Amino acid sequence: MGSRNHAPLSFVEPMTARLVQALPEGDDWLYEVKLDGYRALLLKDGDRVQLRSRNDHDLTDTYPGVRDAGTRLQAERAVLDGEIVAVDAEGRPSFQALQHRSAHPAFTVVFYAFDLLHLDGETLTRRPLVDRIAALPKVVGRSGILLSQPLDGTAQQVTAAVAQLGLEGVIAKRRSSRYDAGMRGEAWVKLKLERQQEFVVGGYRPGPHGVDALLVGYYEGTGLRFAGKVRAGFTPHVRRDVAQALTPLHAARCPFGDLPHTRPSRWGAGVTPEQMLEMQWVKPTLVAQIRFVEWTADGHLRHAAFLGLRRDKPARKVRREV
Repeated sequence: MGSRNHAPLSFVEPMTARLVQALPEGDDWLYEVKLDGYRALLLKDGDRVQLRSRNDHDLTDTYPGVRDAGTRLQAERAVLDGEIVAVDAEGRPSFQALQHRSAHPAFTVVFYAFDLLHLDGETLTRRPLVDRIAALPKVVGRSGILLSQPLDGTAQQVTAAVAQLGLEGVIAKRRSSRYDAGMRGEAWVKLKLERQQEFVVGGYRPGPHGVDALLVGYYEGTGLRFAGKVRAGFTPHVRRDVAQALTPLHAARCPFGDLPHTRPSRWGAGVTPEQMLEMQWVKPTLVAQIRFVEWTADGHLRHAAFLGLRRDKPARKVRREV
């Protein structure tokens, strides 16, 4: 049951961070580790707890341990912004472990809270970030929800420390920033220390274990552009799982507007007319997280590796990050 005499808590589209090449410096900035998981809101309304993905899908039953921790928050009504993460015994996150939990029993799924949007009848989104996060420790208490604590040091020191730990990146937020739902402005920025982003799956080359290689791309305007073939990062059971997820999406036509290529790619990332016959095309609705070394001069991914499928991001919003 929710709290009496109150309107139900509603979903808020998460505020997002703009990609930068270097972190901003100054006393007005807080720095946090960029966690490698699923962005989510946790909504507690009396005895009822919900987990909602960034595109408002219900994740509550998928992560029962996080849901149960949410019931122990020290508040009757609260909305927390954070990240669902799979961590090992040393607290190191793994997106692949979050994707394939049965294959990684040593990892625990937790919720890291980094913002507080509502507390016991008061909406906090117009208040400064420092005020919102100052209230988080008391709300979280000993619930089992974890806190994403701001990091001490300068931007350079924080970047070096996070890189040494092998973590994905750093988020910088203005201490005075309000929470602008659904916005990607100047108040929150992110620095990625390893190159990875989401791509749309447009096809695959079948193999003996399921998927031999994924064909991925990104939207430019209304058209889907090819970014590369992805063969690394798979285990046999992941190849089967991904093939199973793609089977209902089989399509007769190639969704990429720039295939086939008229000349071979220097790094073998292109698709020739002959290779087109080997591919199984799919409706471009699934999104995959891909790690890569660099973009080549002809706009393809070099040394790309599959990290997992993302069901928390709509394919139409996937663009090349620059």
